[in-house]
Amino acid sequence: KCDHPNVVKMHAVYETETHLFLCLELLTGGELFDRIISKGHYSEDDARKLTITLTEAVKYLHSLGIAHRDLKPENILLKDDTPDAPIKITDFGLSKIFADD
Repeated sequence: KCDHPNVVKMHAVYETETHLFLCLELLTGGELFDRIISKGHYSEDDARKLTITLTEAVKYLHSLGIAHRDLKPENILLKDDTPDAPIKITDFGLSKIFADD
């Protein structure tokens, strides 16, 4: 089970004959892409913190054997609309499970 503060949480999965429903953590802050555009730029310190946070989340996913394969600002959401809102990796549609061989 994936449990990291910077990866979106999946609470439940429901399946019918024709549909698959995912119940995910509510994230109301929008995409990192839009935050970058609205801010115009990030300070070097803010960019460093964001990069470290993202790298730690990716390292965690890799420790579980998960390769996201589509990391981009549009697939990183903000928890809320506060200036220091935590980021969350989302959209695992292209992800793959790998094994250390």
